[in-house]
Amino acid sequence: MTNKTDINQYSPALFDITQDIIGSLPLRLIKQWVESEQTQEVALQLLESYKVKGYSVSSDSAGLTKLTKQKGLLEILAILNQPKEVVYSFGSAIGGKGVGIWAADNTQMFYLESVRPETLLSALLTIQREISKRCQIKIGMGAHLGEFYDINGGLYGLEADIIEEIAENKTEGGEIVISESIYELLPSDHNFTIVKKTEVPTKIGHIFRVTDGPSLSDVQPGDMKYPIPYSETFYADLVDYENRLTDTEFGKQLADKYLVNKVVVLIERETTEAEAHDVAMFTNLSVSARLKDVGLRLLEQSKGIEIKVVGPLGIYVFDEAITALSFAQAFRQELAAQGVASRIGMDAGPVLVFDLSFGGKDIAGNPVNIASKMAQDKGQFGKLYLSSTMKELVDVSQFIEMTYTVSGVEITIYEG
Repeated sequence: MTNKTDINQYSPALFDITQDIIGSLPLRLIKQWVESEQTQEVALQLLESYKVKGYSVSSDSAGLTKLTKQKGLLEILAILNQPKEVVYSFGSAIGGKGVGIWAADNTQMFYLESVRPETLLSALLTIQREISKRCQIKIGMGAHLGEFYDINGGLYGLEADIIEEIAENKTEGGEIVISESIYELLPSDHNFTIVKKTEVPTKIGHIFRVTDGPSLSDVQPGDMKYPIPYSETFYADLVDYENRLTDTEFGKQLADKYLVNKVVVLIERETTEAEAHDVAMFTNLSVSARLKDVGLRLLEQSKGIEIKVVGPLGIYVFDEAITALSFAQAFRQELAAQGVASRIGMDAGPVLVFDLSFGGKDIAGNPVNIASKMAQDKGQFGKLYLSSTMKELVDVSQFIEMTYTVSGVEITIYEG
């Protein structure tokens, strides 16, 4: 996909959508790009005002797939809330700010470059030690000092993408890794135990593991209420449940109050590579806008709801499985006609669908995780994947049954 994107490839109303949602597609910026010459020089000009320098620190939970097999959704959300509170309370205490939406098991903090690297490392060690003592789940953390683009409350750019991918896919629970830019900034007499993690450098240099060192001294944790995406009412109930997880009756009351049964359609579109990452970023944002455009048009013919389109992903929910399957098949066909390959995962079950306090929606629940595991972890572009639950709801006679293990859990799926 090296051809320029044309404004006529979109519905006229798409760029008129009012959006000031954290982490949402920056449609105004995308429109500026689509109407330009789409060169690297233009990309740099458009991004200049969004440029920031500092530390990006991402985290990801470990062992979540197995946990979803053992516990209910609200219990999992309460358990995931515990390390988020620790990350935010100590991170904000040294000047960090929360980035993006912390609705899943990930977190991201941004710190100005004025923060000393020793202070940051001590904060990360303190966070991991507190999580080890107080929480039921561990997290892996990755930190990098570099240049990023702060757009709609999210960090964009090559360096942001790399450290986020490292934290999500290359760390274990309780682990802290830092990039070469942080390692080289440390004084020679630092008191941290650090070992090289990578033999081959990444695009941001070698990665190092921090295994020991001093905790934060004379710094008290700040506000533990991180920038929640949930409503105040739900968050209050979640914190209450966090302190009484063995109260099964209360858990059932909350499930009846908040959870709904839906069919989840998760669509991932193909990612474009380019010699200039800034151009590739805009190209991929333009394709995501096409993803959003196609989804909105197809939803007019069904009773589904768009949850979000962010990065390469679109997530939609439906009441009826047959309608959801027809939507997914039509979506795949229309994207393919535009030269965009996609892979789609579908599952059904109880989910939490909630309105974000700053606009838009988000979702949590095992069906989202299963749909992601099928499509993103194991799926091929051009294919559609149904879970074993979907087998009970739609005809799978034209699909191929497959069984494999992902994240230590064996699942049976249907590919078509």
